[in-house]
Amino acid sequence: MTTIAVTGHIRIPEEDRAWIRARLDRLLGDHPAADLTGVSCLAAGADTLFADAVLAAGGRLVAVVPSADYRERMVAPEGRPDFDRLLAAASETKVMPFRQASAAAYAAANRVLLGRADRLVAVWNGRPGRTGGTAHTVAAARAAYLPVTVVWPPGAGAVPGASAP
Repeated sequence: MTTIAVTGHIRIPEEDRAWIRARLDRLLGDHPAADLTGVSCLAAGADTLFADAVLAAGGRLVAVVPSADYRERMVAPEGRPDFDRLLAAASETKVMPFRQASAAAYAAANRVLLGRADRLVAVWNGRPGRTGGTAHTVAAARAAYLPVTVVWPPGAGAVPGASAP
């Protein structure tokens, strides 16, 4: 059994989505469907692209929801159909014990992701960011000697709203 977790940017430029999805499909396609589990918080962007790729590969999806109010508070109305669809498709759902979405809830969800994973896929431009964000999760994975695969299109532009170096 191979368990792969995801972290990554929420806002991914539209022109980069197809490249990222194709790369995720190739990465996940290297694993037999019966042995593949993907772990995701189902956020827009990287998490959703990854979750869809796991399901397309025939793998098992585990959803880690950071807080009880995550959908209402943090998922944009236009992203709720994808969130709901993926949550319904998940073989397992873990809702973290936080009533409200917060940095602590995200950090706890990321610890669960890393604790369950054999590998982390980071859909990430390599730049530093906020505490509990993608860069922080990648650093924690590397500190725990968890293999990390970074997926980002060569020469791709900056992510809107991401921190600059």
